Amino acid sequence: MRIYQRLCDEAGRLKFSWPVAFWYNPLEYAWDGFTQYMNYSGGSKRVIFLGMNPGPWGMAQTGIPFGEVNAVRDFLGISTIRIFTPGNEHVSYPVRGLECGRSEVSGRRLWGLFREKFGTAENFFTDHLVLNYCPLLFIGRTDKGSLRNMTPDKLAPSEREHLCELCDSALIDAIDTLKPEHVVGIGSFAYQRAKTALIAQRVTITKILHPSPANPQANQDWAGKVTRQLITSGVWQ
Repeated sequence: MRIYQRLCDEAGRLKFSWPVAFWYNPLEYAWDGFTQYMNYSGGSKRVIFLGMNPGPWGMAQTGIPFGEVNAVRDFLGISTIRIFTPGNEHVSYPVRGLECGRSEVSGRRLWGLFREKFGTAENFFTDHLVLNYCPLLFIGRTDKGSLRNMTPDKLAPSEREHLCELCDSALIDAIDTLKPEHVVGIGSFAYQRAKTALIAQRVTITKILHPSPANPQANQDWAGKVTRQLITSGVWQ
């Protein structure tokens, strides 16, 4: 928790330029949700799943990595979260916490897979934990003036480099604390950042298909494909 409080504070002081129009820091305004989630993090973990950054209808709402509202309530068993309003909230991306009426597909698919395989959150968290590499949600502006969810790899190079320095440091400290055998990058960005940051750590780094519907390969039997990837890489049996 100290590691992520530090990351929250450091990332929260950063500023970003075009095409970033707004950025949210869920670790700041939804710290209560993250704290409840991290109650599952006690002890070492054999496997860390590493996501990229918060989605607007997942962690941005709940403070929980891939925190799709129904999965948070029904699988993680978290029924109340104290949420504050982001200081730069935009009307198109409101933060409503567990009252959010939209479902994040990526979170629904990821936690749905874990629920299908492990049955209960307690069984999953015995050896596993899901974290995000970057704590910030970015809302970018297109050339036509509309807003869209924006990933960290699209930041201006100098801003991306500074952010990655902070996130790399937090990831290294988290891995040193949790001592996993495997770090599984959820998608290419998280995988590459783990490969870069954890070059000196004794941990196996692998990759799975990102569950986002923006990824065409994820829209047909994503759970089956990812299960086979995890078995092939030796993460699961």
